[in-house]
Amino acid sequence: MKIGKKIATKMERMRIGKKIVMRIHKDEKVASATSLFTSLPDSPYTFSSPLHEREGHMLSFLKQILEHKSPCSLPDVAIPPDLCVCVLAPHPDDFDAIAVTLRHLRKSGNPIELGVAPTGGGVLDTYRPGATLADKTRLREKEQRDSLAFFGLPDRHITFLDMERDDAEDQPIDTPANEQLLDGFLSRTQPDIVFMPHGNDTNAGHQSMYALFDRAARRHDCISAAFLIRDPKTVDMQVHAFTPFDADVATWKAEMLRFHDTQHHRNLHTRGHGFDERILQVNRRIASDLALDAEYAEAFEIQVR
Repeated sequence: MKIGKKIATKMERMRIGKKIVMRIHKDEKVASATSLFTSLPDSPYTFSSPLHEREGHMLSFLKQILEHKSPCSLPDVAIPPDLCVCVLAPHPDDFDAIAVTLRHLRKSGNPIELGVAPTGGGVLDTYRPGATLADKTRLREKEQRDSLAFFGLPDRHITFLDMERDDAEDQPIDTPANEQLLDGFLSRTQPDIVFMPHGNDTNAGHQSMYALFDRAARRHDCISAAFLIRDPKTVDMQVHAFTPFDADVATWKAEMLRFHDTQHHRNLHTRGHGFDERILQVNRRIASDLALDAEYAEAFEIQVR
């Protein structure tokens, strides 16, 4: 049975009552893939609802998104607080690129878990002359921990996934070992919603993480949704949902982004503006493309699995 029919059957059985037909490809409305994550007993969370109730809440959440005009403003949708959010970050700054959306979810009461691949890539030799790749990796990990402390995410919800990486740019790569590592992380955290960079992206690390996730997700059997992030290197994507924000919130987000001093240094030297401006430029462009009243927005393509 195709996933769209599976979702519709479950919705009918729970009397939610409206068939969901979702597929990313071609001209259909939102997304589909295969099934997702298994409930395992060693989750780091004590959930307020049993898994079957969370599944029903997830279906109700997706139904709300479908019933809103497309694209949907996430702050206008009631997000059940028992849904677990996971962020898969190929680099120690991808979380920060959608910090406004994640802050909204945290304030809604949703537990957030981060799985981030360490890397020493993206650090110019001029930043710290003589630094080894291991030194650069430690620098970027500290930057991520500092930015997450500013955000308010406790260390116990941060997992650095020691993935195999390429030799050229120290990017995570698509290997069986990395797939097994990611599979274990997803099983342990039991996410309902996964945020990660889009696979249609010029960044090799983004491509690899999406490919690993796409395969790992097929081995689990619980409804979940992937929210794929639009970032500076996204080639093309549909926008199904967005989070608008104003200049005051942009100032907060810029402060968080500037904890990544190695990336700020690199952007200043290679692009003539800082890392914060690099991300906020994308957020301004999204708001302009969607003709929003807000000055900034974060945007997502949704895949339902």
